[in-house]
Amino acid sequence: MDWSILWWLLATLIILGGLAGTVIPSLPGVPLVFGGLLLAAWASGFEYVGAMTLAILGALAALAWLIDFLAAALGAKRLGASQRAFWGAAFGAFAGMFFGLPGIVLGPFVGAVVAELSGGRKLAEAGRAGYGAWIGVVIGTAAKLAIAFLMVGIFILKQFLGGS
Repeated sequence: MDWSILWWLLATLIILGGLAGTVIPSLPGVPLVFGGLLLAAWASGFEYVGAMTLAILGALAALAWLIDFLAAALGAKRLGASQRAFWGAAFGAFAGMFFGLPGIVLGPFVGAVVAELSGGRKLAEAGRAGYGAWIGVVIGTAAKLAIAFLMVGIFILKQFLGGS
């Protein structure tokens, strides 16, 4: 029996789950996409997708993880939040990952607001920092999704056009 078809099917399911995971907070989206692409490369004996392409895909996955972590904090900073709110949003984003969708959506907002309020800022200023953090999460999610599709596109080009 030729197992390669089953490996390709499993790789495709993992990639699809990863793409869904870029917008569903409880799934590690981009790492799943990378894992699925790695499995697909292995299933074809690394004939077309080799070490260099996998290194590029891994670097893109790492970039997506960094964007995921910092997007909320940078969004808060962009709307004039203090350094304290930047770190509050980063902590809120990290802590929010453990509470599913509500934590992902509210964590950076709450972290930035609490940090600004604890620094003596008024509620309106703190709310603006929280809003910036939330916008950062939305933009970060869009960037992660774009990176995930870029990874799949690079893989497809290498797989079907040749090269390693």
